[in-house]
Amino acid sequence: MALARSQREIRQRAPLLLVGLLALMFALMALDARENGDATKQHVVRTWTQAIVAPFQRVTSGVVESCLGFFRRLASLRGAAAENVNLKLQVEQIESELGRTRYAVEENERLKGLLDLKEKSSYNAIAAKVIARDPSIWFDTVTINRGRMSGIELNMPVVTPGGIVGRVVATGPWVAQVMLITDERSAAGSVVGAVGSSNALGSVRGLGEKGLLEMRYVSGLEKVEVGNLILTTGQDGIYPAGLIVGQVMDVRPGSATSPHVIKIQPGARLDSLEEVAVLQYKPPQRTAPDQSLPNVEKK
Repeated sequence: MALARSQREIRQRAPLLLVGLLALMFALMALDARENGDATKQHVVRTWTQAIVAPFQRVTSGVVESCLGFFRRLASLRGAAAENVNLKLQVEQIESELGRTRYAVEENERLKGLLDLKEKSSYNAIAAKVIARDPSIWFDTVTINRGRMSGIELNMPVVTPGGIVGRVVATGPWVAQVMLITDERSAAGSVVGAVGSSNALGSVRGLGEKGLLEMRYVSGLEKVEVGNLILTTGQDGIYPAGLIVGQVMDVRPGSATSPHVIKIQPGARLDSLEEVAVLQYKPPQRTAPDQSLPNVEKK
């Protein structure tokens, strides 16, 4: 009730206060406008007027400055947000350009490696690009964009500068399918170390889903260590001698009666194949041994 009464009294007195303030303002303006009055008195009136009005001016000025500052900060935040969006777009563009540049550099390095391989190889090498992978999760076969029209035939070896990839298992006029060396059906005659200087001979086959190779039939008496290089021997009729197969990553030693169990990391990056080379290699024809008996001179 008291609150309602005080509000009602304020509303009743507000017009009187407004009239009083206006009357005071007009009186002060009249005094200030007098041209023939005493300058000292006018200065005193003006001083008292400014002293009375100054607090209200400070409050009003503070409110105005606060509002202006708020809107300036709001405009600044909007400008910063727009600038942030532009900067993010620029960063994304730069990252995209860096990605394309990095891919171009890597592709150039791979193509340079294939060119060096072609120049060093004693066989004609057909450069090809991987255009598809086996739909299974293990990627044991890939499809390349070269086929019979490019001179590719069945069982030709497929390689990269890092090592052998696999062999051609199907051909079309313009494409061919390659079985990777990691496929369980793949095999390659191999040797630990350099061909002709090591007796650690065996056969490498794929381990399928593990992405590794296993070398079998290596005598347990031969020295085999982790990090040894594995090369092809050329005795399988698919791969020429001297190609890199991979490196030994694990050895379970054998004995005089049991062979080593050797795990090999492929030299070629089979999980990220882009370009390969197909070697137009045909193994030398094997001649059957002469089974005729020497002539025995009759006595």
